[in-house]
Amino acid sequence: MSSSGWILAVCLVVLEGGRHAVWAEEGSGSERNCSAIPPYLPPTAVNTTLRIRDLRASMIPLNISAYIIPATDAHLSEYIAPRDARLAWMSGFTGSAGTAVITQNKAVLWTDSRYWIQAERQIDCNWELERDASVRSITNWLILEIPEGGQVGFDPFLFSVDTFDVYNTNLAPAGRILKSIPDNLVDKIWTGRPPLPPDNPIRLPDNVIERTWPMKVEQIRAQISDNPYKPTAVLLSALDETAWLFNLRGNDIPFNPFFYSYTLLSMDEIWLFVHIERITEELKKLNVRVWVGTEYTNQALYELITPEDKLLTTTYSPVLTTKAVKDATEQHILKEAHIRDAVAVMQLLVWLEKKVPEGTETELTAAHFVDQCRSKQKNSRGPSFETISASGANAALAHYSPSNETARKLSVDEMYLVDSGGQYLDGTTDITRTVHWGKPTDFQKEAYTRVLMGNIEISRSVFPAGTRGVNMEMLGRRALWEVGLNYGHGTGHGLGNYFGVHEWPVGFQSNNIPFQEGMFTSIEPGYYKENDFGIRIEDIAVTVPATTKHGNNYLTFETVSLVPYDRKLINTSLLSPEQVHWLNKYYESIRSVVGPELERQALKEEYDWMMKHTAPFLSAGASAVISSVTLLVTMLPSVLLHNLL
Repeated sequence: MSSSGWILAVCLVVLEGGRHAVWAEEGSGSERNCSAIPPYLPPTAVNTTLRIRDLRASMIPLNISAYIIPATDAHLSEYIAPRDARLAWMSGFTGSAGTAVITQNKAVLWTDSRYWIQAERQIDCNWELERDASVRSITNWLILEIPEGGQVGFDPFLFSVDTFDVYNTNLAPAGRILKSIPDNLVDKIWTGRPPLPPDNPIRLPDNVIERTWPMKVEQIRAQISDNPYKPTAVLLSALDETAWLFNLRGNDIPFNPFFYSYTLLSMDEIWLFVHIERITEELKKLNVRVWVGTEYTNQALYELITPEDKLLTTTYSPVLTTKAVKDATEQHILKEAHIRDAVAVMQLLVWLEKKVPEGTETELTAAHFVDQCRSKQKNSRGPSFETISASGANAALAHYSPSNETARKLSVDEMYLVDSGGQYLDGTTDITRTVHWGKPTDFQKEAYTRVLMGNIEISRSVFPAGTRGVNMEMLGRRALWEVGLNYGHGTGHGLGNYFGVHEWPVGFQSNNIPFQEGMFTSIEPGYYKENDFGIRIEDIAVTVPATTKHGNNYLTFETVSLVPYDRKLINTSLLSPEQVHWLNKYYESIRSVVGPELERQALKEEYDWMMKHTAPFLSAGASAVISSVTLLVTMLPSVLLHNLL
């Protein structure tokens, strides 16, 4: 969103609104080969020759030697609208994490290990790929490529305050100058850029709200008043901040119920920035040292608040840290949403068990099926992200999503990973299960079991309130590390109530806030063997008080994702007695909580499947296969069971 669009009014503020490559036929290869003559490009690659030419031409009158293109929007969102997907349009790369730099003779993409193979499938031979996503790697490259005194252009609306500081700290001592260019250069050459969605914000119904928006405003104002540095206002830049504060939801971002907005909240006024066409009668009823959260405030807004003695900066705004702790109503309805979501996921798994042996289903049809199952559940508002439906080698790409060009046929001979989630009026869900319908190898079973051990070890941990997730994160990796295995993504992230599926600042990374009671987080260790298979087991859990023998103020996790794991892949000889006990208790919860919902929805086949797959494990070292007696008792009708006993 360009800077020229925002205008200010008192109390309610609104917005006016080289070598010729050969493209291959489908199926002739999945990754580019730029050393071949002529270079080989898969059908998933995008021809960017004209786009790069036009961008380079626009750089010349600005006297910049390089231009940086991040993969975010003016609110520094992880998930962005199509109209903000500048990196994807410019390069063809659609991953959620990446940065491009274009000079007059080079175009380079930086991304992390989750996306290396995806990038090789999507970018053409105009681009070089750097397998390091750090700012240090980018600035080192810039120092080598452009002369001293050279200017590096960037859009200040797409850089956080913190990101700008890191770039500037690295470039300035080397004599390379960051040049702020508020009018985005990609937007100027992007023909056919998608328009703003037409939908207006809506107010959440009262039955999913415990705190009204005036209550939330007073809660944040109390924190402003109590702050020892005496700010007089707080600036809210991240989209979820304004949506949470006013109990509003929108439809500007796919899979995320947000709307473009900013808020400036002082002790006696509220200034809300939205698009002018979004001002409905309902919205009109929402009737300077500025507090800035540097993680989600862009550099352009930061520059407008001068001089610096008028600023108070913290990593996160008080809204982000306050909404991270769910109130009693939010906790209850979010758990309820996960029960219905578990039903949809079980419907998928039952359907796949029947259909995959027939050889007719693909990654895409499975993704569509789970979306359909969720759409039939109460309060459904669509998926919470694009489903990761991945079989065999595709599952080794941690964030792969199928397309017509890449979708594999599902097979009993391959492992299958499905990471999916739903948006419901009362909550957001995110769950990953990995299954095998045939005969897994011993290594696949070991890797799966060790991933499960990591999930269990975090889930059953007891820790003092105020513990940072980063101090527990290694519990998710320890069983893998013991045999020299690892994974290249984070171990967990926060979750919202009909909100973002990745809700900061909760999780297990170094920049996440300490855990308090009432926080929801994912727990999702994994393992990925390149070009072979991938494993991830992801559950959502809420922090709850733990009962300890001697101390108070301790927490543990209560798992609210309620779908059984694949028994065929579990080698219980690797599990400790404590892990088996946790697993059996978890399965008891699935039976007692999801079982009645399956019965209420008259889903007998899914109920029987659930009972079969949640039969207790005997002990550590016992087979994960259910004994014939257990199966008999599980599946017998209640009348016959009564007679038998």
